[in-house]
Amino acid sequence: MAVQTAMPWYWRWLGVIAVLAVSGALAAWMYDEGRRFAGFDSSEAERELAELKRELGSTRAERDRLRAVANASDNRLAIERTAQERLTDQIRELEQENARLREELEIFESMPSSDARRSQALSIYRFKVEPEVLPGEYRYRLLLLTSAGRREREFRGRLELVVSLTEGGKNAMMTFPEATGSAASAFQLVFKYFQRVEGTFRVGPNAKVQSVQVRVYENGSGEEKATSTVTLG
Repeated sequence: MAVQTAMPWYWRWLGVIAVLAVSGALAAWMYDEGRRFAGFDSSEAERELAELKRELGSTRAERDRLRAVANASDNRLAIERTAQERLTDQIRELEQENARLREELEIFESMPSSDARRSQALSIYRFKVEPEVLPGEYRYRLLLLTSAGRREREFRGRLELVVSLTEGGKNAMMTFPEATGSAASAFQLVFKYFQRVEGTFRVGPNAKVQSVQVRVYENGSGEEKATSTVTLG
């Protein structure tokens, strides 16, 4: 008869745990070795991932910087373009003003002597009527000059346009201004020596203007002080 010593249960469990731990470590080692043998290294992958993240952050920062530079350049170009357009408009206005001044100088140089003009209290020079871009719209220009004897006081009055036209095979006549108010105020005159007058009027888009007569009246008088007519054809 053999006598066996009983092993305590906790030693058995400790043995089982030790065997399982060794087996797990061996399995993990074999798994890492298998991945390394296959060409995959987790630590190397983590380093590459970190490097890619740094490169991505750097690329984004460079993108943001370039975008800011591009926006600033666009803003500068817009400002320069606006300034150039304003300068072009100013040059165009100065050229137009210079042309008007040259025209007025030519008018004054070609005027008759003061003795010849004393019989006329008011004179009309360079009355022109030209069609505009919109159908039925016309622009008129003229220069008014008082005689030497009237220059001690201002001339106050108004001008009137009488337009002869044909529309639909019929002759017609229109007078401007057509009504009182803001439209009529553009035809008011107040000056002492001379006044350049420019404006527009409209007729029917299918109407053909034959001639335009300008009449100048002084306030308080229904008598025409000066008239001039231009024929458009």
